[in-house]
Amino acid sequence: MFILGLNAYHGDSSACLVRDGELIAAAEEERFRRIKHWAGLPVEAIRYCLREGRIELGNVDHVAINRRPGVNNFRRLAFVLTHRPDPRLVFNRLRNIRKAATVEAALGQAFPDQNLRAELHHVEHHLAHLASAFLVSPFEEAVSVSIDGFGDFASAAWGMGRRQSVCVDDRVYFPHSLGIFYSAVTQYLGFPYFGDEYKVMGLAPYGEPKFIDAMRQVVHLQSDGTFRLNLKFFRHHTDNVTYSWNNCSPEVGTLYTAALEELLGPARKKDQPLEQKHKDIARSAQAMYEEAFFALLNALHQRYRCDNLALSGGCAMNSVANGKVYQCSPFKRMYLPAAAGDAGGAIGAAFVVWNELNHSTGANGRFHMSHAYTGPQFSEEEIAAVLKSRALFPGKNRDPLDLTSESAASLLVSRCADASELCEHTAKAISEGKVVGWFQGRMEWGPRALGNRSILCDPRRGDMKEILNAKIKRRESFRPFAPSILREAVVDWFETDDDVPFMMEVFQVRPEKRAQIPAVTHVDGSGRLHTVSRDANPLYHQLITEFQRLTGVPILLNTSFNENEPVVCRPEEALDCFLRTKTDVLVLGRHVVIRHQA
Repeated sequence: MFILGLNAYHGDSSACLVRDGELIAAAEEERFRRIKHWAGLPVEAIRYCLREGRIELGNVDHVAINRRPGVNNFRRLAFVLTHRPDPRLVFNRLRNIRKAATVEAALGQAFPDQNLRAELHHVEHHLAHLASAFLVSPFEEAVSVSIDGFGDFASAAWGMGRRQSVCVDDRVYFPHSLGIFYSAVTQYLGFPYFGDEYKVMGLAPYGEPKFIDAMRQVVHLQSDGTFRLNLKFFRHHTDNVTYSWNNCSPEVGTLYTAALEELLGPARKKDQPLEQKHKDIARSAQAMYEEAFFALLNALHQRYRCDNLALSGGCAMNSVANGKVYQCSPFKRMYLPAAAGDAGGAIGAAFVVWNELNHSTGANGRFHMSHAYTGPQFSEEEIAAVLKSRALFPGKNRDPLDLTSESAASLLVSRCADASELCEHTAKAISEGKVVGWFQGRMEWGPRALGNRSILCDPRRGDMKEILNAKIKRRESFRPFAPSILREAVVDWFETDDDVPFMMEVFQVRPEKRAQIPAVTHVDGSGRLHTVSRDANPLYHQLITEFQRLTGVPILLNTSFNENEPVVCRPEEALDCFLRTKTDVLVLGRHVVIRHQA
């Protein structure tokens, strides 16, 4: 049985393919379109999943989409009658709902030569989120929580997951949303683009929560652990806030009102300097989010009396709060999916359908998603062909005057005989301060580079952040870089011994270790942890082990292989990124391209 899961007509459009209860492929559309957070029908991601499954669309038995048009209609109607929003807002929302409802016709148009016979299933947005965590977790039962902006007229939902099913027991409905709160503050601070919330999270440690009392006027905690917004500070529920979700990079109009500027002062423009006040507001917003987040988690633990937590939704990308779950709530074990946001709804929707059908057939067992390597991979022959197309051959030099502005540069190409030689050469280059583009195996699912499409550096160098930003990333100086660490070494370097395979939690670096790894230690002593196990990624584990043999440090600085674009997918994109930046070494499979200065 083949099930195609979709997140369509929303940011981070994506597709996955489930065969007989096993996830065999999953990818976001942005990786193929090369447009960040691309929204629309994920046609190219679907094509990839079908290729990986060696089937055509006509062989798919079921299509599951993480939207359910018509759900919560009575609440929608009541809201319209009581709030009287701008008619254009209502029209735009209805148009987007109709898009999701007509996905069957859109698939027919995108694949005109294939006969779609699959049954179409619409899965409620937050049920898909809950399923994207619990139904692929290792837990037999867990409190399942989804928190995000909005989907199907709700912003949060929760219930219990048990064995092969997960249910929604309650919700927080539109217009109240922690995601909208955080996004509004993000815009206020001068970060206007879809997905910029992580910048506020990175900026927050530079400030103090001096505006927490003001934030408590914006978000009101309720006695049952839920939250409500003070709507006078927001526009999303009454005005015609622009939302662009179809065949484009998503765009969201201004979410806050003039009342927020009266409360906090004038909003920062995108190009204005960051002042200490802005850092304090970022810290206060993060503190407010954590107050609401942990109030909800504590109430849910008291209600369900279960120590396992399966967390999902766009707000579950707040890795700082995630790293405090064991400290600030009674939960003892947590599963966070690799794509907690809307992309993950494709997997959630597919597994909701699979488990419903699985119950009916009496089958047992459940898939556990222990790694995120579900995207395209490329053979050594394919990589060699890409290099050959650029006249790059092992053992030969090329003066790349037509490829790069560095006229004094030359490229040296070699091919390693085996994994040991590859890891020895690469670890040595990293230990010498080189910036290495590392392209291996299957592309990662989700927003994080997890050692297959990564840029790797020496975490021991205090100047490595500046070097990276100068050579490649060109991003804000306050944003930290993450450590990849051998799983067996975690407890010696961090104040935790948790598995964090998807880089979704921030923990404190042990104080006595911080001076050894300044490039991956944030200003508050924390690091966004990525644990690397031998089972999940043997080659990356071998590389870090070799770096440890050379330096005594079982950690690499790991950032995504890209330059203000989606993470690279194909070897052509990796090579292009290498050539237009000042990356020192490119490792494509077993091929190594080194940039030398004359």
